Amino acid sequence: MSPITPAQQLFDLTGEVALVTGASSGLGRRFAKVLAAHGAKVVAAARRTDRLKDLAASSTNIAPLVLDVTDNASLGPALDEAENAFGPLTLLVNNAGIGGGSRIVDTEPGEWDAVQETNVAAVFHLSRAFAKRLIAQKAPGAIINIASVVAEKVGVSSASYAASKAAVLHLTKAQAFEWAKHQIRVNAICPGYIHSEMTDDYLASAAGLDMIRRVPQRRAGDPSDLDGALLLFASARASGFITGASLLADGGLALA
Repeated sequence: MSPITPAQQLFDLTGEVALVTGASSGLGRRFAKVLAAHGAKVVAAARRTDRLKDLAASSTNIAPLVLDVTDNASLGPALDEAENAFGPLTLLVNNAGIGGGSRIVDTEPGEWDAVQETNVAAVFHLSRAFAKRLIAQKAPGAIINIASVVAEKVGVSSASYAASKAAVLHLTKAQAFEWAKHQIRVNAICPGYIHSEMTDDYLASAAGLDMIRRVPQRRAGDPSDLDGALLLFASARASGFITGASLLADGGLALA
């Protein structure tokens, strides 16, 4: 039987080099800080330069990278720049995403296309570019895709956003299946409603407060509620035999 690894070692990410997209605010910013606090070198990627510089100033383990995940031509050069900061990447957190607030009959074609391009196509193309590098290097690694509770529960979000996150969930399984032989683990975190810049206005509205009353825990989540799920999937020691999995962190909303 293998020896028991103490928790502080189980989630020690020293030696990991992570790329976190959508890191200028909200969950992405939190993810970057949590990974860095546990020893990983983190390349924080987003479009807002000023916020990235502020984030990088908070830790010597964080470097900024200006990146538009929907610009496919820029992905290769961006990965090169990320590796110039801290060395070969071992972990990708696909967090960048946008919401869509319209119901189906009210959704304009532009809204649908923008949501799918950012939330699905960008995950496909960036993960593919990342995985190809690991495969060429014969190096193990991990991808964490940020999906959502609405990937599994209809009626608590717009259709375009829910469909995009359902696609991310299925893409996670396809990536995990294809890349397991290369020792690349791919898993998904499915948050419920978490306080962030993107959700705070809604959560404070009458509709948001009504939704919170339907959550079994009777609250929205805090970004810190995802720390454990992030560290679980980021650590090869903690989740070395887990791939293609999804973890709900929603206060029980999927049960309601």
